[in-house]
Amino acid sequence: MVLMEEAAFNFRTSYVKSTVFYDAYNGILPLVLNWQARPWTCDVAQKNMSSYACVSNHSVCVNVTSTTDEPGYRCKCSDGYEGNPYITDGCQDIDECLKNSTLCGYGICENMAGNYTCSCPRGKDWTNGICQSRFPVIPVVGTTGGLVVLVIALACACMIQERRKLQKMKRDYFRQHGGLILFDEMRSKQGITFKIFMEEELKQATNRFSEQQVLGQGGYGTVYKGILEGGVEVAVKRCKTANEQQKKEFGKEMLILSEVNHKNIVKLLGCCLEVEVPMLVYEFVPNGTLFQLIHGNHGLRISLATRLGIAHESADALSYLHSSASTPILHGDIKSSNILLDRDNKAKVADFGASILAPTDKSQFITLVHGTCGYLDPEYMQTNLLTDKNDVYSFGVVLLELLTAKLPFNFDPDVPAHEKSLSMMFTYAMKENKLDQILDAEIKDGDNIEIIEEIAELAMRCLEMCGHNRPSMKKVAEKLDSLRKVMQHPSVQRNPEEMECLLGEPSSMASSTVTSAEYFSIEKKAVNGLQSGR
Repeated sequence: MVLMEEAAFNFRTSYVKSTVFYDAYNGILPLVLNWQARPWTCDVAQKNMSSYACVSNHSVCVNVTSTTDEPGYRCKCSDGYEGNPYITDGCQDIDECLKNSTLCGYGICENMAGNYTCSCPRGKDWTNGICQSRFPVIPVVGTTGGLVVLVIALACACMIQERRKLQKMKRDYFRQHGGLILFDEMRSKQGITFKIFMEEELKQATNRFSEQQVLGQGGYGTVYKGILEGGVEVAVKRCKTANEQQKKEFGKEMLILSEVNHKNIVKLLGCCLEVEVPMLVYEFVPNGTLFQLIHGNHGLRISLATRLGIAHESADALSYLHSSASTPILHGDIKSSNILLDRDNKAKVADFGASILAPTDKSQFITLVHGTCGYLDPEYMQTNLLTDKNDVYSFGVVLLELLTAKLPFNFDPDVPAHEKSLSMMFTYAMKENKLDQILDAEIKDGDNIEIIEEIAELAMRCLEMCGHNRPSMKKVAEKLDSLRKVMQHPSVQRNPEEMECLLGEPSSMASSTVTSAEYFSIEKKAVNGLQSGR
């Protein structure tokens, strides 16, 4: 006979003669004893503590009724306790936190006598059996997302507004510099290669005007080397200032300057008008400046023929600007650093875009051209009137640089006053007949002394204090051209007409061969003709 809980076992006939029962239940089944203390109820039993069965702390009495309806009671441990309530200290506290690690979810579980508590980390509250943020996640995310969208929208609006302001500013500058007039003129004329550049295009070409791209700096601005799309090398000049009158006339003047076409003048390719002060774009000349050739510490010997060739080409370019261009142009800043050299040391006059067009009446003579110390015409400094004879004076200083290889101005305070300015030093040497003391040692050659003296005399005429007494650039170019030909061909053939031109009278030497010394004797007699053609 076996005692067991009825609900825990289902009988089968196969259990009688086999071990199936043991295989299914391991020979073990729960047994439930349904018993009670009789014949008292809890109220009656608790009156007699000597016989009261629930002796353990944290135990409770429970009334039960048997099948015979006889009263009785049983003992059990209180909630949160377990054990035997019928013995002393038989009911022990249950550690709910230890039994169930997920009892408080992601909160903090703390065991208590007969119970437990759940708490949450800082910033969260225990709600509906879980720890939740004090502020709901969805509203916080929504608010944050809304703020981000608002900030982005405001930033975009500001960028759009700034971009519109920038575009408006560029349009205003473009109109202010005569861009609309320039466009109309360009459309009306055929074959013009002049281009109006965008600011961004020139920024990209010059690596955003990087210091590594700087070719040179002067009183008018900074010149950068740039490479346009297609690999075209250019020189980009950022001018410093422009007055209101210059701004209004800029577009018109640019079109006139764009038509300048001479082999010894740097070609003006275009300009940028959408900036406060316009930028100019020239062809790039690769071999540096005449100033660098003369004064640079390169150790190269510069022959007199090379110097004379550069002088003649530069003078020819200035003569073209003064008298052969569609509208006469005054350079205003002739100096050795504004004469560029190509790979064959051929001269190209640059920076004429900083000049002004020749004025049509005296009221237009006042100008803001400043020039460069050492090259500036003293007469201009007194009158502030720019004329073609100012360029002649400055070119005379360039001739002195070619002859002496000295700087146009010496800033050393210990140098005597008459030696500070190259023009003053030269004038003093000529008056004292000491030209050979200031000549560059590289050109002191007995075979060429006559040519050097002729160049020196030409420079003296260019440096006359009164501009009216100076020759025109056309006459200067013609003189240098004749000296160049004599140097190339020491023995020249003269026809009667040419001799008459030099002497102003028929010559008996018409068909004879003339040596260089004889030629210079004839040239000296023709000086009056040169001066009368100022």
